[in-house]
Amino acid sequence: MTNQIIPNFEALVDRKKLTLPNNAKLAVWIILNVENWSIERAMPRTVLPPPMGKPLIPDIPNWSWHEYGMRSGFWRQHKALQERLLPVTFAINGSVCEKYPKVAEAALHAGWEFMGHGFEQRPMHSLENEEDAIIKTINSIEAFSGARPVSWESPGLTETSKTLHLLRKHGITNIADWVIDDLPCNVETDFGTVTTIPYTVEMNDIAIYALQNHSSEEILNRGKLQFDRLYSEGEENARIMAISIHPYITGVPHRIAALEALFDYIIDHDDVEWMTAKEIGNWFNKQHTNP
Repeated sequence: MTNQIIPNFEALVDRKKLTLPNNAKLAVWIILNVENWSIERAMPRTVLPPPMGKPLIPDIPNWSWHEYGMRSGFWRQHKALQERLLPVTFAINGSVCEKYPKVAEAALHAGWEFMGHGFEQRPMHSLENEEDAIIKTINSIEAFSGARPVSWESPGLTETSKTLHLLRKHGITNIADWVIDDLPCNVETDFGTVTTIPYTVEMNDIAIYALQNHSSEEILNRGKLQFDRLYSEGEENARIMAISIHPYITGVPHRIAALEALFDYIIDHDDVEWMTAKEIGNWFNKQHTNP
């Protein structure tokens, strides 16, 4: 395999004219991330610092922070999305299919796109065998959902120099790790083309609340500003807006209303297309094939 792939630089002002489905100005995609945090390991992130600065395993309070999301927070988000009939890209650890089947079944019945998100919530560079973990994730999702995933988001957006090559080798064509643009890009691997789907670390509830410690309304405030500018720019060329959410963050009682209000604000606008990762990738590549 070749060295680390870096997508070719393309200035936004130089991007070719793209036309969204139904001549929309803006495509919005929602990524709902569901994860399996192993209690036997250090937590992927924490809400409470360790007592006296000494990390403990098992880390009960921080593991429970995430577990609350799967037991309670997810169902608030699920209700909000289903009531509005919004399509969702369901970024799922492969092990969730076995550890939290009730959650995975709800997504399956809702018709959401299953996106690979690693097998457990562990960074790609910490895995003993990266290819085996990718295969295990894809196979778990396919066995549960009946469809082989074609989209992927690495845990923590982590990659090694082999990740894109291995993902493409096993059928992944859309990747959300590269937060580099407001439009998709194509990159070449040893096994074919992978399309980067515009993802976000800014319209992401982890950054907004767990890292930046904003008040509950911030996802609505920031989301409206993000949407308004991209919607305006969509007059000249297509734009993609991502909203990334996690059950233990925006699924809690004091934040869910702000998330619902953001959905309603966007719904109230015409010329918006709600899409999934697979739909965005297919649209973008069709535009390249048939300009």
